[in-house]
Order: sequence, then C-alpha cells, then structure tokens
Amino acid sequence: MTDDLSHLVVLITGGAGGQGSYEARQFVERGARVVVADVRLAEAEALAAELGQSALAAELDVSDEGQWQRTVEAAQARFGPLTTLVNNAGTSTPARLVDDTPEAFRRTLDVNLTGAFLGIKTVAPSMGRAGGGSIVNISSISGLGGFAGGGAYAASKWALRGLTRVAAADLAPRTRVNAVLPGIVDTDMIRAGSTIEEVFERNRPRLLLGRLGAPADVAAVVLFLASDRSSYVTGADLLVDGGWSTGNAGRA
Repeated sequence: MTDDLSHLVVLITGGAGGQGSYEARQFVERGARVVVADVRLAEAEALAAELGQSALAAELDVSDEGQWQRTVEAAQARFGPLTTLVNNAGTSTPARLVDDTPEAFRRTLDVNLTGAFLGIKTVAPSMGRAGGGSIVNISSISGLGGFAGGGAYAASKWALRGLTRVAAADLAPRTRVNAVLPGIVDTDMIRAGSTIEEVFERNRPRLLLGRLGAPADVAAVVLFLASDRSSYVTGADLLVDGGWSTGNAGRA
C-alpha cells in the first residue's frame, strides 16, 4: 500500500487541460504511464511532450466509438493493456429547458454520458487482459440536485452515477467502477462568465471548509480509486465538495 503507481497504464479523457491535465501529471509523478486523450490534439501533444516517455497523446472525441477503438489500440501498442480509465471529459452549455435545443441537449449527453459508456465498453476488454482494473467516472454535485439552466448537464451527471453502478456489477469482481462527484472546483468551466471571487461569494455559505475546491483535491481521490488502497471500493459515489451538498448554509 504505497503511492507507487508504476504498475498502472492510465487513460484520461479530457486530459489536455484543467482537471484532467493535473491528474495526468500526478499519475506520471508516481510512476504510471498515461494516455492523454483529448479532442484538442495539439494541447494533448504538448502535455505529453512535457511529461516525457511515460505519456502518449491521443486525439479522442469521446462520442466517437471508432476513435475510442483507435485510442485503445495505440495505448496497448505503446504501454500494454490498460489498467485504469478516468472518464473525465465533460461539457456544459447552460440554458433554461424552454430555451434549450434538442441538438445541444443531445451533445451534452453524448459527451458526458455516452462518452463514458463507450469508454467503459472499449477499455474493459483491455483491462481484462491486464487482470482487472479501475474505472473512475467524473460526475458532479449536479448529479445530486437540479440547478436552473443546467438541465442537460444535471441529467447526464445523474445518469452517470447509475451507469457507474451497472458497470460495477457487470465488471465485478476483477474491475472496480466508482464515481467522483466534485463540487465547486477552480477550473476554467467554473470561471466561465464570472470571476473566481464571484463564484466563491455565491457559494460561500455552503462551503463548510471555507474555500473552493482545487484540482489537487479531486486528483487525490481519483488516484486513491486507481490504487490498490481502494481495493474494496466499487459502485460508490465519492463526494469532493467541501460539504456543499449537505445543504447547510451556515453553522449555529
């Protein structure tokens, strides 16, 4: 039970920026080999070059099954069978339900939900050849409640929690599948349209630990779920939200 992850071959979707890139660096620092998979190939290649021989860049639109197959084949050719999948890629286009379009709604589901399904489906046989593994699906506190203007996003994150449980049952006992539910984490998605100070002030009463989350907070849980230290954890939701989801707006 150590932080040595040199036995892992990890594929991270949305791995070129934000939370995904932080996780990629953390895995490589601990000895893992990492596939940085992202629709933004140039950014994925730049990060892989920074990380060195332990990293491989791959162009991946997670809603495209053919691209998934090519990515897994390239990963296996370079590093061998995959042991870890982090379904991190996500998108959000806020809109009131009455203003949203079917096309935009479906696109969010395609990336956030169907993308994770395709990842599980495509990576599971490779994990089987590795003797089993760990899949981490990045859901959200939006998967616990509804937020005005977030219909497609919330629907996808609720459904991802259900998919996690089904996958945990389908792939047991050799492969574990869990969901991580980040709260208000300081990333580009959170900053869109607001300053980070404004985001903090809107949420301050419910942030019981007195601060916004950081990529390091989420990465620590993802690496735990990928490691042998979580060998008896599957089908679980792990909240990383600083107490936000308690609904507590202050202390007596």
